[in-house]
Amino acid sequence: MALEAYSSRNPDTVHTDVLSEARQACYKARDAFYACLEKESNKTPTEIASVGLLYPSECKGSRAEFVKHCRASWVKHFDRQYCRNRRVQRLLDDKDSRRGPLTLPQPYTFKSPS
Repeated sequence: MALEAYSSRNPDTVHTDVLSEARQACYKARDAFYACLEKESNKTPTEIASVGLLYPSECKGSRAEFVKHCRASWVKHFDRQYCRNRRVQRLLDDKDSRRGPLTLPQPYTFKSPS
């Protein structure tokens, strides 16, 4: 239903932001921004992006290019994806440091029922 309503409003419109060249430009801007985030990860984040993503002011230029070249919904999606991947990686990295060695009860620990 929604697709029919949308297509009847814009029957011959070509959305250039989803064509191959525009997508490639978007991906390149996205990769540059997230590379900047990784490179500047030791600095204090001062800027706020969508979905609560924080980034340092050194990455403002690459963030502006990212937002300029990508649809807003894509930017939000990529930000969520980045945050989720970082959270999972942090949990996986912390898992070994917080957890002690796995020890199973030894047979001599229990007294025999006799």
